[in-house]
Amino acid sequence: MTGTPALWTIASVTDAALARAAAARATTEAPALDRARFLSSLTARLRRCLGAGGGWELLLRVRRATAGHDARLDVSLRPAGSPAPDPGDEPDLSCPLPHDPAGRPAPAGPPLAEALLRADEDTAAVLRRLDEQERLVRLHREELHRTDQGVLALHSDLEAAALVQRGLLDAERAARTETERARHLLAFLGDASATVTSSLSPSAVLRRLSGLLVPRYAGHLDVWLFDEEDVPLRAGDDGTHRAGVPERSAATVAAARTGRPQHAAAHPGALPGVDDLPLCAPDPRRPQLAIPLTARRPLGVLTLTAPGPRFDPDTSVMLVELARRAAIALDNARRYERHRDTAETLQRAQLTELPAPPGLLLAARYLPATRGLNIGGDWYDAFLQPDGGVLAVIGDVTGHGLHAAVVMGRLRTALRAYAVESDSPAEILTRLHRMFRHLQPDLYATALIARFRPGEPEVVWASAGHPPAVVRGADGTVRVLDARPGVMLGMPVPYVHTDHRAGLAPGSSLVLYTDGLVERRALGIDPGIERLGRTLAGLSAPELEQDPQAAADALLEPLLHDCARDDDVCLLLCHTLA
Repeated sequence: MTGTPALWTIASVTDAALARAAAARATTEAPALDRARFLSSLTARLRRCLGAGGGWELLLRVRRATAGHDARLDVSLRPAGSPAPDPGDEPDLSCPLPHDPAGRPAPAGPPLAEALLRADEDTAAVLRRLDEQERLVRLHREELHRTDQGVLALHSDLEAAALVQRGLLDAERAARTETERARHLLAFLGDASATVTSSLSPSAVLRRLSGLLVPRYAGHLDVWLFDEEDVPLRAGDDGTHRAGVPERSAATVAAARTGRPQHAAAHPGALPGVDDLPLCAPDPRRPQLAIPLTARRPLGVLTLTAPGPRFDPDTSVMLVELARRAAIALDNARRYERHRDTAETLQRAQLTELPAPPGLLLAARYLPATRGLNIGGDWYDAFLQPDGGVLAVIGDVTGHGLHAAVVMGRLRTALRAYAVESDSPAEILTRLHRMFRHLQPDLYATALIARFRPGEPEVVWASAGHPPAVVRGADGTVRVLDARPGVMLGMPVPYVHTDHRAGLAPGSSLVLYTDGLVERRALGIDPGIERLGRTLAGLSAPELEQDPQAAADALLEPLLHDCARDDDVCLLLCHTLA
C-alpha cells in the first residue's frame, strides 16, 4: 500500500534544498548508511536537474510494508508537466524505513535555514562510522601482529620438539610393536575365553579349545583328564575321550604332581629344522608346555607342543591364563550335566500316570529344555475325585534346576491334598496361594485347574496367572478361554481366585500347556497361542478319539520343529467322548 504522495516543484536552488530537507526529514529513522546513500544520490540528481534547466517536479511517496517487501520512501523526478508516474512503476530512488509508516504522507520539510544546518548531519554520521571502523582495523592489525609473533615463537618451539621427537621415534616404534602384539594376545584371550566358557558340554569345551590353539599357538594339543575316580582320560584334538593311561611326557607328569606349569625342552636327539611330522602327533623336536587344569580341584593337564622352535614368553603367559579359564568352563560343564541329569530324573519321577476315567481321554507330554538349565519347573497332573470327577492340572514354577523340581513336587502334593477336601478349582488355587506365600516367599508359580464331571457338558476352571487353555468344539471350531486369570501363586498379596465355566459338549477337546510351547523371545506368546489353535482345529474327531497320544504329538510338532527348546514344555490333552 502507498501513502499520500508529496509533490515538490524544483525551479531553483532553494526549491531543491527544501525538497531535499523534506526527504531527509522523512528518513530520519532509516539506517545511517542507507540514509546517507539515499540523500547523496538525491542531491546529485537535483544538481543535474538544475543544470539541465527548465522546471522539474519531485514526487515523495511512502510505501507501506507488503509481503516480501519492507516499508520504504520512494522518490521520482520528472520534468514539469509530465504525466504522473504509475504507482507500480519503479522509482528513481528508494530508502528503506525501519518501521511501517502505516500510510502516513511524507512530512513537510523544515525551514531553509534549519535544512542547511542539518545537511551535514548524515555526512557526520558516516564519518563517525568510518572512524569506528578505522579504530577496529587498527586493533585487528595489532592483534594480527601479536599473533604473527606468537606463530613465529610456536614454530621455533615445534622445531625444538621435532628434534626431541626424532630421538624418541625409534623407541616408540619398538614399544608400539610390543603393545600391538600384547593387544592381539589380550584380544585373543578375551575371544577365546568367551568361546570356551559359553558351552556347557565338556566335549564341546575341549573341541573349541583345540580349534582355537592348533595350529596358531600349538602344533599339537593333548588333554589328560581325571574322572570322578581319578582314572586318567585322554582327549585328542577332536575332543573325543579315550580311557586308559596314554604316553605322557615328564612335563605332563610333573604338572599333574605339582599343580604348576612345566616347560620341557626339545628332545636332545631331534634334528632341528626338520618339519615333516604331521601336527596331529606331538613332535619331540619341539618344546612342550604342560599346564594343570584346576578348578576347585585338579581336573587334568593340558599339554601343548610349540608351533615353532620355542614358546614366546608372552604367549606362554596367555596360554596359562586361557587354560585356567578353560578348566573353570570344564568344571562348570561337568557340574551342569550332573545337576541337569538329577533335576530331569527327579522331574520325570514326579510326573503322573494318567487315569482312564469313562467318557474322557487324556494324553500328556513332557519335554525338557534342550538348551541351558531350564528344566525342573513345569508339571502336569490328572486324578480322580471321590464323586467320579477328574481334575486336570498344568503348572509352572519360576526358576529352574533341582530346586524348582523339588518345589514343584511339594506344590503337586499340596494340590492333591487340598483336592480331597474341595472340588472347586478356585478354592484349591486360593489355598495353594496362601501356602506358597508362607513356605516359598522367593518363588512364584502359575497353574490352571480344570474339573470334568461325568454327564456335565461343561468344564469348571480357574487360573493363577497361567496361559489360557484352548478348546476345540465338537464342530471343529476353536476358542481360547481368555477370561482374566488370577494372580500367580506366591505373589505377596492376599487373593481369592474365581471359578469360571465354559461349555464343553461331548466330542470337544481341552488343551492345557505351559509357556515353553507357545512363547518365543522375539514374538511373545500370542502368536504361539494362535498357532496352537490352528493346529488343534486341523485335527479331526476320529484322530482325537482313536489315538489321543498321536494327537498330542501332532500338536507339539508344528510348534517345536523349527526352534530349540529354551524352556520345559508340558502339554495335557483332554478329550470328551461323544
